[in-house]
Amino acid sequence: MIRIALWVLAALYLLLVGLWPAALAPVALTLSGGATLIAAVPGVVWVALGAIAWLKRKPTPAPAKTA
Repeated sequence: MIRIALWVLAALYLLLVGLWPAALAPVALTLSGGATLIAAVPGVVWVALGAIAWLKRKPTPAPAKTA
């Protein structure tokens, strides 16, 4: 029984070690591509876009109540 369990564990280990790099490759390529796109845009543009988004979504102050 222990021999079967060891063989199953060995097979799972080999599957994990063999498939993990292949499964991780698309994720790594996507992240590096995204980083390349982000780096291609100057930082000033990102700051301007952030400021524009903040100004568009800034909550409007409630009107002052008069007596």
